[in-house]
Amino acid sequence: MKLLMSWVAVAVLSSLCLPEKTRAQSAARIDAKKLAEHIRILSSDEFEGRAPASAGEEKTVQYVRGQLEALGLKPGNGDSYFQEVPLVAITTQSSASLKIEGHGATIELKYGDDVIAGTRRVAAESGVADSEMIFVGYGIVAPEQGWNDYQGLDVKGKTVVMLVNDPAQFKGEAMTYYGRWTYKFEEATRQGAAAALIVHQTHSAGYPWAVVKSSWSGPQFDLQTQDGNASALAVEGWITVEAARDLFKKSGKDFEVERKVAGQAGYKGFNLGMNASITLKNKTAKSLSRNVLARLEGSKLHSEVILYMAHWDHLGRRPEMEGDNIFNGAVDNATGTASILEIARVFSTMKPVPLRTILFVIVTAEESGLLGSKYYAQHPVTSLADTVAGLNIDGINVYGSMKDIEVIGYGASELERYLERFAKTQNRYLAPDSSPEKGYFYRSDHFNLAKQGVPVLYAKGGIDHAVHGKEWGRKQKDEYTAERYHKPADEFNPDWDLSGAVQDLELYVDVGATLANEITFPNWYDGNEFRAIRDQSRQGR
Repeated sequence: MKLLMSWVAVAVLSSLCLPEKTRAQSAARIDAKKLAEHIRILSSDEFEGRAPASAGEEKTVQYVRGQLEALGLKPGNGDSYFQEVPLVAITTQSSASLKIEGHGATIELKYGDDVIAGTRRVAAESGVADSEMIFVGYGIVAPEQGWNDYQGLDVKGKTVVMLVNDPAQFKGEAMTYYGRWTYKFEEATRQGAAAALIVHQTHSAGYPWAVVKSSWSGPQFDLQTQDGNASALAVEGWITVEAARDLFKKSGKDFEVERKVAGQAGYKGFNLGMNASITLKNKTAKSLSRNVLARLEGSKLHSEVILYMAHWDHLGRRPEMEGDNIFNGAVDNATGTASILEIARVFSTMKPVPLRTILFVIVTAEESGLLGSKYYAQHPVTSLADTVAGLNIDGINVYGSMKDIEVIGYGASELERYLERFAKTQNRYLAPDSSPEKGYFYRSDHFNLAKQGVPVLYAKGGIDHAVHGKEWGRKQKDEYTAERYHKPADEFNPDWDLSGAVQDLELYVDVGATLANEITFPNWYDGNEFRAIRDQSRQGR
């Protein structure tokens, strides 16, 4: 054992004595043409929008498996390249409407235009009738912030109405996990509510109502449970801000006034004096989807893993839509899947093989609530305590070279130091999230690893374009969100400039290769909410 550790130490010192060089630099580099071809294929109409449990899934996972196998990589899950993920699909009929009565007034909210609702209960029918509506501010219980929007309110069996995002005093413009819709529905469940409605506002949500409509219509997936999610809310939904304004007006309140004061500590919610009724008729179908896994076995430290992750799924095909009804998901996230394939190709050529194992995990059902990565975090193929780091890719830069590399969740972990080291070789600088209010750190698959203590890195080209500058770069991102994100228009464009993406992915290769040839375990920074979880998992190792 001492001899092995001495050999490892020499290997580590050798790699670190070459300040800006890694094992990867003696191997192949990221190829823009190969990257583009993978994106083109994965986002083509032939793959039907890559919905889980569809013909599109079969084509996608077989393509990804075939590419990884052709590189000579071993199956990542025992003798299989697949990890089955048991899902249940719940499709709510789009004819449902929300009826609200009280104060001598009646409001009818039309499904799709005014309200989007569903349930995670595996049931043919779910809903509420004459359910009291309680406004609960942001719907947050955060003891460390001295914040409890439910204090003094009885919401058991009732319908809670809440604001999107979280109060500015939590983290300024930056969204925390408390601002995520997933958290809000979970907290409403803990409080005993029967239904929960989030008021959508484009700026605070980070996406327009059209994204809510497209993302929440059609089959909605969840992981299968023994009780069919019987404890989940009967109704989980969104209403437009216009509908909220009308609701508050008929309740004798001013929505904008309440919205502003709800962000102040000590705010007290109230009964709106209105009752909600909605019946959801659902079709349910159980299925098995698949994560795709492949590994490059480490030469010495086999059980210690560097994990690269992206999601392969998107929103599929919507037959009821006229015109183009395929959600191709080219940027989101054919680009991420293609990137994993290119990174895997680079690692497959490395000589010598890295000391630690490289694991590639391409997950399903991200668009349905990070379900594939959630399942992997619950059923890892290698110990998460021995997973050195996770590097996530969700949408890459298609606009050319950037001066900055944007770190989502900037200031979280020591992985940033590795990234910064190699960014300097490209004359680039690290930048925090340019849209902190959108809470991207909590909206992609790496988050499920973070919750288990694994340090994660989620970075991509930012907005400081090498030629056109920051204003132009931000405009491109805003335009994508407004016009193509979660829409059929997110299609492959042969005119994309992938030069910046190549730079980003080479940084990911360099960071991963360096970690794979060290014996250190980077950690979260002191004070980070995941530090204690990691420390506990590493005790005694």
